[in-house]
Amino acid sequence: MSDTYEIDDNGEPVETGPETLPLDAWNRARGGRMVEFAGYWMPVQYEGIIAEHTWTRTHAGLFDVSHMGQLLVSGEGADAAVEALLPIDLATLRPGMQRYSLLLAEDGGILDDLMVSRWPEALYLVVNGATKWDDIAHLREFLPDEVTLNHLDDRALFALQGPEAFAALERHATGEYPLSALTFMHFGKFEIGGVEVMISRSGYTGEDGFEISLPAEAAAQIADLLCGEPEVKPIGLGARDSLRLEAGLPLYGHDLSETIDPVSADLSFAIGKRRRAEGAFPGAERILSLLADGPSVRRVGLVLEGRMAAREGATIFHGGELVGSVTSGGFSPTCARPIAMGYVSAALAAPGTKLEIEMRGKRLPAEVVPLPFVPHRYHRKGA
Repeated sequence: MSDTYEIDDNGEPVETGPETLPLDAWNRARGGRMVEFAGYWMPVQYEGIIAEHTWTRTHAGLFDVSHMGQLLVSGEGADAAVEALLPIDLATLRPGMQRYSLLLAEDGGILDDLMVSRWPEALYLVVNGATKWDDIAHLREFLPDEVTLNHLDDRALFALQGPEAFAALERHATGEYPLSALTFMHFGKFEIGGVEVMISRSGYTGEDGFEISLPAEAAAQIADLLCGEPEVKPIGLGARDSLRLEAGLPLYGHDLSETIDPVSADLSFAIGKRRRAEGAFPGAERILSLLADGPSVRRVGLVLEGRMAAREGATIFHGGELVGSVTSGGFSPTCARPIAMGYVSAALAAPGTKLEIEMRGKRLPAEVVPLPFVPHRYHRKGA
Protein backbone atom coordinates (compact mmCIF):
# COMPACT_ATOMS: atom_id res chain seq x y z
CA MET A 1 0.00 0.00 0.00
CA SER A 2 1.17 3.57 -0.67
CA ASP A 3 2.37 5.67 2.25
CA THR A 4 -0.32 8.21 1.33
CA TYR A 5 -4.00 7.34 1.44
CA GLU A 6 -7.44 8.59 2.44
CA ILE A 7 -10.43 6.79 3.95
CA ASP A 8 -13.46 6.41 1.67
CA ASP A 9 -17.16 6.44 2.69
CA ASN A 10 -16.97 2.72 3.51
CA GLY A 11 -14.05 3.19 5.87
CA GLU A 12 -11.58 1.63 3.42
CA PRO A 13 -8.15 3.14 2.60
CA VAL A 14 -7.79 4.57 -0.90
CA GLU A 15 -4.35 5.29 -2.31
CA THR A 16 -3.89 8.95 -3.28
CA GLY A 17 -0.28 9.03 -4.49
CA PRO A 18 2.61 11.19 -3.30
CA GLU A 19 1.93 14.32 -1.27
CA THR A 20 3.69 17.64 -1.72
CA LEU A 21 5.90 19.41 0.80
CA PRO A 22 5.78 23.12 1.68
CA LEU A 23 8.71 23.84 -0.66
CA ASP A 24 7.33 21.85 -3.63
CA ALA A 25 6.71 24.78 -6.00
CA TRP A 26 10.03 26.36 -4.96
CA ASN A 27 11.92 23.12 -5.69
CA ARG A 28 10.30 22.78 -9.11
CA ALA A 29 10.98 26.42 -9.99
CA ARG A 30 14.65 25.85 -9.12
CA GLY A 31 14.83 22.98 -11.60
CA GLY A 32 14.53 20.16 -9.09
CA ARG A 33 13.99 16.75 -10.69
CA MET A 34 11.15 15.41 -8.57
CA VAL A 35 10.75 11.77 -7.55
CA GLU A 36 8.50 9.91 -5.13
CA PHE A 37 10.24 9.27 -1.81
CA ALA A 38 8.68 8.28 1.53
CA GLY A 39 5.22 9.16 0.17
CA TYR A 40 6.20 12.67 -1.00
CA TRP A 41 7.41 14.39 -4.15
CA MET A 42 11.01 15.35 -3.43
CA PRO A 43 13.95 16.67 -5.50
CA VAL A 44 16.53 14.00 -6.28
CA GLN A 45 18.83 16.53 -7.97
CA TYR A 46 19.07 20.01 -9.46
CA GLU A 47 22.38 20.39 -11.35
CA GLY A 48 23.58 16.81 -10.94
CA ILE A 49 24.44 14.54 -8.03
CA ILE A 50 28.24 14.74 -8.27
CA ALA A 51 28.23 18.53 -8.70
CA GLU A 52 25.86 18.95 -5.73
CA HIS A 53 27.88 16.50 -3.62
CA THR A 54 31.12 18.37 -4.32
CA TRP A 55 29.49 21.76 -3.70
CA THR A 56 28.31 20.64 -0.27
CA ARG A 57 31.75 19.29 0.66
CA THR A 58 33.40 22.59 -0.34
CA HIS A 59 30.71 25.25 0.23
CA ALA A 60 27.17 24.79 1.62
CA GLY A 61 24.06 22.95 0.49
CA LEU A 62 20.43 23.47 1.48
CA PHE A 63 18.42 20.25 1.79
CA ASP A 64 14.63 20.20 2.08
CA VAL A 65 14.00 17.40 4.61
CA SER A 66 10.45 18.42 5.51
CA HIS A 67 9.26 14.84 4.88
CA MET A 68 10.79 13.84 8.21
CA GLY A 69 8.53 13.64 11.24
CA GLN A 70 8.79 16.38 13.87
CA LEU A 71 7.19 15.21 17.11
CA LEU A 72 6.74 16.81 20.52
CA VAL A 73 6.36 14.62 23.63
CA SER A 74 5.19 16.36 26.80
CA GLY A 75 3.31 15.84 30.04
CA GLU A 76 3.93 14.34 33.44
CA GLY A 77 6.30 11.40 33.25
CA ALA A 78 7.39 12.06 29.65
CA ASP A 79 11.04 11.22 30.35
CA ALA A 80 10.27 7.87 31.93
CA ALA A 81 7.77 7.03 29.18
CA VAL A 82 10.31 7.75 26.41
CA GLU A 83 13.06 5.86 28.25
CA ALA A 84 10.76 2.81 28.28
CA LEU A 85 10.95 2.79 24.46
CA LEU A 86 14.48 4.08 23.74
CA PRO A 87 17.88 3.20 25.32
CA ILE A 88 18.63 6.89 25.90
CA ASP A 89 19.61 8.38 29.28
CA LEU A 90 17.47 11.50 29.47
CA ALA A 91 18.83 12.44 32.90
CA THR A 92 21.98 13.63 31.12
CA LEU A 93 20.13 15.44 28.32
CA ARG A 94 20.09 19.03 29.50
CA PRO A 95 18.07 21.90 27.98
CA GLY A 96 19.55 22.95 24.65
CA MET A 97 21.06 19.52 23.95
CA GLN A 98 20.13 16.84 21.43
CA ARG A 99 21.15 13.22 21.06
CA TYR A 100 20.96 10.36 18.58
CA SER A 101 18.84 7.43 19.71
CA LEU A 102 16.95 4.34 18.57
CA LEU A 103 13.33 3.26 18.72
CA LEU A 104 13.53 -0.43 19.62
CA ALA A 105 11.27 -3.44 19.17
CA GLU A 106 10.71 -5.90 22.01
CA ASP A 107 13.42 -8.21 20.64
CA GLY A 108 15.96 -5.38 20.34
CA GLY A 109 15.53 -4.84 16.61
CA ILE A 110 15.67 -1.25 15.37
CA LEU A 111 12.28 0.25 14.43
CA ASP A 112 13.86 3.61 13.58
CA ASP A 113 16.80 5.86 14.39
CA LEU A 114 15.98 9.39 15.49
CA MET A 115 17.15 12.58 17.16
CA VAL A 116 15.92 13.63 20.62
CA SER A 117 16.21 17.23 21.87
CA ARG A 118 15.15 18.75 25.17
CA TRP A 119 12.94 21.67 24.26
CA PRO A 120 11.42 23.79 27.07
CA GLU A 121 8.93 21.54 28.93
CA ALA A 122 8.99 18.90 26.16
CA LEU A 123 11.06 16.42 24.21
CA TYR A 124 11.41 17.12 20.47
CA LEU A 125 11.92 14.06 18.27
CA VAL A 126 12.86 13.98 14.59
CA VAL A 127 12.10 10.63 12.96
CA ASN A 128 12.64 9.30 9.45
CA GLY A 129 10.05 10.22 6.83
CA ALA A 130 9.61 6.67 5.55
CA THR A 131 8.78 5.37 9.03
CA LYS A 132 7.14 8.35 10.72
CA TRP A 133 3.55 7.06 10.55
CA ASP A 134 4.60 3.72 12.01
CA ASP A 135 6.65 5.55 14.65
CA ILE A 136 3.71 7.76 15.59
CA ALA A 137 1.42 4.73 15.86
CA HIS A 138 4.00 2.89 17.99
CA LEU A 139 4.51 5.83 20.31
CA ARG A 140 0.78 6.45 20.72
CA GLU A 141 0.27 2.78 21.55
CA PHE A 142 2.94 2.62 24.24
CA LEU A 143 3.04 6.13 25.73
CA PRO A 144 0.77 6.43 28.80
CA ASP A 145 -2.38 8.55 28.61
CA GLU A 146 -0.91 11.40 30.66
CA VAL A 147 1.86 11.89 28.08
CA THR A 148 0.93 13.91 24.98
CA LEU A 149 2.36 13.28 21.51
CA ASN A 150 1.99 16.13 19.00
CA HIS A 151 2.91 15.74 15.33
CA LEU A 152 4.19 19.14 14.21
CA ASP A 153 2.86 18.82 10.68
CA ASP A 154 2.66 22.59 10.32
CA ARG A 155 6.44 22.88 10.31
CA ALA A 156 9.08 22.45 7.61
CA LEU A 157 12.63 21.21 8.17
CA PHE A 158 15.80 22.29 6.35
CA ALA A 159 19.36 21.05 6.62
CA LEU A 160 22.11 23.54 5.75
CA GLN A 161 25.35 21.58 5.45
CA GLY A 162 28.96 22.26 4.49
CA PRO A 163 32.08 24.12 5.60
CA GLU A 164 30.57 27.49 4.64
CA ALA A 165 27.13 26.84 6.19
CA PHE A 166 27.96 28.85 9.30
CA ALA A 167 29.10 31.91 7.36
CA ALA A 168 25.92 31.93 5.28
CA LEU A 169 23.53 31.32 8.16
CA GLU A 170 25.20 33.78 10.54
CA ARG A 171 24.20 36.68 8.27
CA HIS A 172 20.53 35.94 8.88
CA ALA A 173 20.15 34.18 12.25
CA THR A 174 19.64 36.44 15.25
CA GLY A 175 18.85 35.46 18.81
CA GLU A 176 19.61 35.92 22.49
CA TYR A 177 23.13 34.68 21.81
CA PRO A 178 25.24 34.48 18.64
CA LEU A 179 25.03 31.51 16.29
CA SER A 180 28.70 30.80 17.06
CA ALA A 181 27.66 29.74 20.57
CA LEU A 182 25.98 26.66 19.09
CA THR A 183 28.22 23.61 18.98
CA PHE A 184 27.59 20.13 17.61
CA MET A 185 24.40 18.52 18.97
CA HIS A 186 23.13 21.72 20.62
CA PHE A 187 20.21 23.91 19.56
CA GLY A 188 18.54 27.24 20.28
CA LYS A 189 15.74 29.61 19.33
CA PHE A 190 16.59 32.19 16.64
CA GLU A 191 14.94 34.42 14.04
CA ILE A 192 15.60 34.36 10.30
CA GLY A 193 13.98 37.15 8.28
CA GLY A 194 11.74 37.95 11.23
CA VAL A 195 10.52 34.33 11.48
CA GLU A 196 11.05 32.42 14.73
CA VAL A 197 12.89 29.15 14.11
CA MET A 198 14.69 26.45 16.07
CA ILE A 199 18.24 25.77 14.89
CA SER A 200 20.42 22.82 15.87
CA ARG A 201 24.05 22.34 14.90
CA SER A 202 23.70 18.89 13.40
CA GLY A 203 23.09 17.02 10.17
CA TYR A 204 23.70 13.79 8.29
CA THR A 205 26.50 14.61 5.85
CA GLY A 206 29.54 14.49 8.14
CA GLU A 207 30.07 18.22 7.55
CA ASP A 208 29.54 21.08 9.95
CA GLY A 209 26.02 22.28 9.50
CA PHE A 210 22.60 23.08 10.89
CA GLU A 211 19.04 21.79 10.88
CA ILE A 212 16.32 24.42 10.93
CA SER A 213 12.75 23.76 12.10
CA LEU A 214 10.47 26.52 10.82
CA PRO A 215 6.81 27.32 10.15
CA ALA A 216 5.75 25.70 6.87
CA GLU A 217 4.29 28.95 5.53
CA ALA A 218 7.74 30.58 5.76
CA ALA A 219 9.59 27.82 3.89
CA ALA A 220 9.98 29.60 0.55
CA GLN A 221 10.90 32.91 2.20
CA ILE A 222 13.70 31.38 4.24
CA ALA A 223 14.90 29.17 1.38
CA ASP A 224 15.19 32.30 -0.78
CA LEU A 225 17.20 34.09 1.92
CA LEU A 226 19.64 31.24 2.39
CA CYS A 227 20.07 30.40 -1.29
CA GLY A 228 20.55 34.09 -1.96
CA GLU A 229 23.95 33.74 -0.29
CA PRO A 230 26.84 32.94 -2.67
CA GLU A 231 27.92 29.91 -0.62
CA VAL A 232 24.55 28.13 -0.76
CA LYS A 233 22.84 26.01 -3.43
CA PRO A 234 19.83 23.70 -3.15
CA ILE A 235 20.85 20.04 -3.00
CA GLY A 236 18.77 16.93 -3.75
CA LEU A 237 18.29 13.46 -2.32
CA GLY A 238 20.96 11.90 -4.53
CA ALA A 239 23.81 13.92 -3.04
CA ARG A 240 22.34 13.59 0.43
CA ASP A 241 22.70 9.82 0.10
CA SER A 242 26.25 9.86 -1.26
CA LEU A 243 27.33 12.35 1.42
CA ARG A 244 25.96 10.28 4.29
CA LEU A 245 27.54 7.12 2.81
CA GLU A 246 30.97 8.80 2.72
CA ALA A 247 30.37 9.85 6.33
CA GLY A 248 29.68 6.20 7.26
CA LEU A 249 26.20 7.04 8.54
CA PRO A 250 23.56 4.29 8.31
CA LEU A 251 20.24 4.81 6.51
CA TYR A 252 17.12 3.25 7.95
CA GLY A 253 15.51 0.71 5.65
CA HIS A 254 18.92 -0.13 4.18
CA ASP A 255 21.67 -0.38 6.82
CA LEU A 256 19.18 -0.54 9.70
CA SER A 257 15.97 -2.51 10.12
CA GLU A 258 13.88 -4.51 12.57
CA THR A 259 16.18 -7.48 11.99
CA ILE A 260 19.30 -5.52 13.00
CA ASP A 261 20.28 -4.80 16.61
CA PRO A 262 22.28 -1.74 17.77
CA VAL A 263 25.44 -3.72 18.62
CA SER A 264 25.72 -5.40 15.21
CA ALA A 265 25.04 -2.01 13.60
CA ASP A 266 27.97 -0.44 15.51
CA LEU A 267 25.57 1.93 17.29
CA SER A 268 26.36 0.88 20.87
CA PHE A 269 27.20 4.51 21.70
CA ALA A 270 23.44 5.20 21.58
CA ILE A 271 22.89 3.02 24.67
CA GLY A 272 23.41 5.22 27.74
CA LYS A 273 25.76 4.09 30.52
CA ARG A 274 22.98 4.11 33.11
CA ARG A 275 20.68 2.21 30.76
CA ARG A 276 23.33 -0.49 30.33
CA ALA A 277 23.43 -0.90 34.08
CA GLU A 278 19.67 -0.80 34.65
CA GLY A 279 18.28 -2.32 31.44
CA ALA A 280 14.50 -1.78 31.31
CA PHE A 281 14.38 -0.85 27.63
CA PRO A 282 13.00 -2.99 24.78
CA GLY A 283 15.30 -5.89 23.94
CA ALA A 284 17.59 -5.09 26.87
CA GLU A 285 18.38 -8.71 27.70
CA ARG A 286 19.46 -9.51 24.15
CA ILE A 287 21.32 -6.23 23.60
CA LEU A 288 23.22 -6.37 26.90
CA SER A 289 24.21 -9.95 26.10
CA LEU A 290 25.54 -8.84 22.71
CA LEU A 291 27.48 -6.02 24.38
CA ALA A 292 29.08 -8.55 26.71
CA ASP A 293 29.74 -11.40 24.29
CA GLY A 294 29.90 -9.67 20.91
CA PRO A 295 27.57 -10.02 17.90
CA SER A 296 27.84 -12.63 15.16
CA VAL A 297 27.90 -9.96 12.42
CA ARG A 298 29.04 -6.35 12.26
CA ARG A 299 28.44 -3.36 10.01
CA VAL A 300 31.67 -2.45 8.23
CA GLY A 301 33.03 -0.08 5.64
CA LEU A 302 34.32 -1.52 2.35
CA VAL A 303 36.42 -0.12 -0.48
CA LEU A 304 36.47 -1.82 -3.87
CA GLU A 305 39.10 -2.07 -6.55
CA GLY A 306 38.23 -0.71 -9.99
CA ARG A 307 35.35 1.59 -10.90
CA MET A 308 32.27 -0.65 -10.55
CA ALA A 309 30.17 0.23 -7.49
CA ALA A 310 28.59 -2.41 -5.30
CA ARG A 311 24.88 -1.91 -4.69
CA GLU A 312 22.51 -2.91 -1.94
CA GLY A 313 21.93 -6.65 -1.85
CA ALA A 314 25.28 -7.62 -3.38
CA THR A 315 26.73 -10.70 -1.67
CA ILE A 316 30.08 -10.69 0.12
CA PHE A 317 32.46 -13.66 0.02
CA HIS A 318 35.64 -14.76 1.79
CA GLY A 319 37.58 -17.67 0.33
CA GLY A 320 34.54 -18.78 -1.62
CA GLU A 321 32.26 -18.71 1.43
CA LEU A 322 29.25 -16.38 1.65
CA VAL A 323 29.92 -14.15 4.68
CA GLY A 324 27.59 -11.15 4.31
CA SER A 325 25.85 -8.63 2.08
CA VAL A 326 26.06 -4.99 1.05
CA THR A 327 23.44 -2.61 2.50
CA SER A 328 24.59 0.68 0.92
CA GLY A 329 27.02 1.34 -1.89
CA GLY A 330 28.04 3.78 -4.57
CA PHE A 331 30.88 5.70 -6.15
CA SER A 332 32.47 8.20 -3.77
CA PRO A 333 33.16 11.57 -5.46
CA THR A 334 35.49 12.57 -2.61
CA CYS A 335 37.47 9.32 -2.47
CA ALA A 336 37.25 8.82 -6.26
CA ARG A 337 36.52 5.10 -5.83
CA PRO A 338 33.62 2.76 -5.06
CA ILE A 339 32.70 2.43 -1.39
CA ALA A 340 30.07 0.44 0.47
CA MET A 341 28.73 -0.54 3.86
CA GLY A 342 27.46 -3.97 4.74
CA TYR A 343 27.29 -6.72 7.33
CA VAL A 344 29.90 -9.46 7.51
CA SER A 345 30.77 -12.19 9.99
CA ALA A 346 32.26 -10.59 13.09
CA ALA A 347 35.49 -12.58 12.67
CA LEU A 348 36.04 -10.79 9.34
CA ALA A 349 35.19 -7.25 10.47
CA ALA A 350 38.74 -6.09 11.23
CA PRO A 351 40.13 -3.36 8.96
CA GLY A 352 42.44 -4.79 6.33
CA THR A 353 40.43 -8.00 5.83
CA LYS A 354 40.34 -8.95 2.15
CA LEU A 355 36.92 -9.92 0.77
CA GLU A 356 35.10 -10.22 -2.54
CA ILE A 357 31.77 -8.68 -3.57
CA GLU A 358 29.74 -10.32 -6.31
CA MET A 359 28.24 -7.92 -8.86
CA ARG A 360 26.80 -8.92 -12.25
CA GLY A 361 28.32 -12.36 -11.96
CA LYS A 362 31.80 -11.02 -11.18
CA ARG A 363 33.71 -11.17 -7.89
CA LEU A 364 35.17 -7.73 -7.15
CA PRO A 365 38.13 -7.47 -4.73
CA ALA A 366 37.21 -5.46 -1.62
CA GLU A 367 38.80 -4.58 1.70
CA VAL A 368 37.32 -3.75 5.11
CA VAL A 369 38.24 -0.20 6.19
CA PRO A 370 37.41 1.94 9.24
CA LEU A 371 34.38 4.21 9.08
CA PRO A 372 33.89 6.99 8.15
CA PHE A 373 35.35 7.02 4.65
CA VAL A 374 35.62 10.84 4.82
CA PRO A 375 36.51 12.39 8.21
CA HIS A 376 33.70 14.17 10.04
CA ARG A 377 34.07 17.92 10.39
CA TYR A 378 31.57 18.62 13.16
CA HIS A 379 32.02 21.82 15.19
CA ARG A 380 32.40 20.26 18.64
CA LYS A 381 32.50 22.06 21.96
CA GLY A 382 36.03 23.06 22.89
CA ALA A 383 37.37 22.56 19.38
